[in-house]
Amino acid sequence: MKCRILHESRGRMRVRMLQRRMTGAQADMLHYFLLSLDGVTKVTVSERTADATILYNEKSCGREKLIAELSGFGYERTEVAVPEHTGRELNRVYEEKLFFMVLGRAVRELILPNPLRRAYCLCRAAHYLRAGLQCLLRGRLEVPVLDATTIAVSLLREDYGTAGSVMFLLDAGGLLEEWTHKKSVDDLARRMYLNVDKTWIRTPEGEVLVSVRDVEPGDCIVVRTGNVIPLDGSVMSGEGSVNQASMTGESLPVRKAEGAYVYAGTVLEEGELEIRVDKALGSGRYDKIVNMIEDSEKLKSATESRASHLADSLVPWSLGGTALTWLLTRNVTRALSFLMVDFSCALKLAMPICVLSAMRECSDHHINVKGGKFLEAVAQADTIVFDKTGTLTYATPSVREIISFGDHDENELLRLAACLEEHFPHSIANAVVREAAERGLIHEERHTKVEYVVAHGIASSINGVRALIGSWHFIFEDEKCTLPEGTQEKYDALPDDCSLLYLALDNKLAAVICIEDPIREEAKSVVEALHGAGFSRVVMMTGDSRRTAEAVAGRLGMDEFYAEVLPEDKAAFVKKEHEAGRKVVMIGDGINDSPALSEADAGIAISAGAAIAREIADITISAEDLRELVVLRRLSNALMDRINGNYRRIMTFNGLLIALGLLGYMPSARAALLHNLSTIYFSVDSMKDLL
Repeated sequence: MKCRILHESRGRMRVRMLQRRMTGAQADMLHYFLLSLDGVTKVTVSERTADATILYNEKSCGREKLIAELSGFGYERTEVAVPEHTGRELNRVYEEKLFFMVLGRAVRELILPNPLRRAYCLCRAAHYLRAGLQCLLRGRLEVPVLDATTIAVSLLREDYGTAGSVMFLLDAGGLLEEWTHKKSVDDLARRMYLNVDKTWIRTPEGEVLVSVRDVEPGDCIVVRTGNVIPLDGSVMSGEGSVNQASMTGESLPVRKAEGAYVYAGTVLEEGELEIRVDKALGSGRYDKIVNMIEDSEKLKSATESRASHLADSLVPWSLGGTALTWLLTRNVTRALSFLMVDFSCALKLAMPICVLSAMRECSDHHINVKGGKFLEAVAQADTIVFDKTGTLTYATPSVREIISFGDHDENELLRLAACLEEHFPHSIANAVVREAAERGLIHEERHTKVEYVVAHGIASSINGVRALIGSWHFIFEDEKCTLPEGTQEKYDALPDDCSLLYLALDNKLAAVICIEDPIREEAKSVVEALHGAGFSRVVMMTGDSRRTAEAVAGRLGMDEFYAEVLPEDKAAFVKKEHEAGRKVVMIGDGINDSPALSEADAGIAISAGAAIAREIADITISAEDLRELVVLRRLSNALMDRINGNYRRIMTFNGLLIALGLLGYMPSARAALLHNLSTIYFSVDSMKDLL
């Protein structure tokens, strides 16, 4: 498509697309096309002017390359993934509302005769007077009472200009506040919405792992213990317990059987379900996320809630100050200064926006946070607990060797192990599946049913033979398996520098899979940085042997470590820390970490870990870099500093306006204007990045 360069400087270019009119959909397409180019860091597209401002890295995306890409761009022939919700429509709606509000005010003031302006003012006042009266009838003294009193007093004094100005400022301020809040929610919801996962789908040939985007209504998907239900649908067969807290708020899992309905985003804690899909990906999911963000009490940190409570508690004082000022001075203008300024608007709007903006900024750093109170918990925590495997070690460990016991073929044993492990993804399971893929082994479904035993292993049946895979405790203590005759010496020579996964067939050990699990390169520096960021205790808990745990803890500089622990042991440790008065952050990636993640003040899951861990956790970080934990701590501290700073600034500024009004230096209409402008300023300022 033809375009003209309007302006350019180092790493920045502004172009105008040569077309008569650009629609919102075309603007979105151009926006996401440019963002998809290597080296382009930021894009702004205006559909009204058909302009695009592009920031790019000159090394990876030179000027000539960028111009060539723009020239080859076409709405019909260019395939680009555009999200279902981009935020452009939301901004356009509110821009138009604000424009027509200002235009209407100008027309009324410049064209309408005085009697008609007064009549309009009286009609508009009815809305505010009714809202204030309803508050009083409910026995509440809140901001609508202040607004209604201000407007009523102005009308009784026949000061229609002041009453009209106050109502216009209230309308404009309310619109801008609503726009700011909805934009913050929309930005956050879009980031959460773009999280795509995979699911097992039942076909005539067997089960196939596909992208959720490829599933159509009517398809049959299979969900097993520990996985998130990806799509809405009806249960065709199976039975299980589903955690619906993210959707309905129910604290206990709900039993689901044939004929029951299940919702996307809920977690199958136990069992196996075969589900006929009712709605494809995206149907109502965005709206559910928005509702969750807006309605969830998790968004409110304790500091934020205290600020909101204080705002409401100050309303009676404002009314009392108004009455006292009038009794002492008999000056209505000075008395109105108390009514024109209240602390509630800024406190109630700026604080949630601080939280929403912090959550948005976290997502920019590949950190997903479910609510403000968890950021506050991270800021206040003094103890941080790490799971080892897949957390302090890489999430992609590798199979070093497979030691066969008996006459079994090594590749057949690996094929069987991969067939069992692929249903319950964890870093160790992923290593087994990946090794089978690298060897070209096709591990189609051979078992009849998979049973997962939390923190121990997996059981199934193959051609009538019981197959088990898991930890030493599971194979030898729980299932009472034995060694094949004459293999004791081979067993005693197992390597001690890697994690061991045991596979048994018909209650006899068939193989030991040795997994190399190297420590993350950044782990030691992250532990040091967390100590420097204020954590007094950094603890490691693992199901591995004491020998392995001690070596890892020593290398990383851990304050404490616990080895050979079960899921309930991790949760019990967190509970014990709470009883000692400490705030605890827990980081893990597996199904076995879920109890501790739930018990902690803030549970943090690794994004490459088990789906149930990600769902139960309050915060999810990328598996790429543990340094995000340090960023999370810094963001949390910065958020609390901003909330407390906003509180002080709002109280100081509005208190100054009241004082100036009482002294007669601030007319009531001007006080209302400055109050509303300050509310908008504090709200917009709260949207700025924290770091």
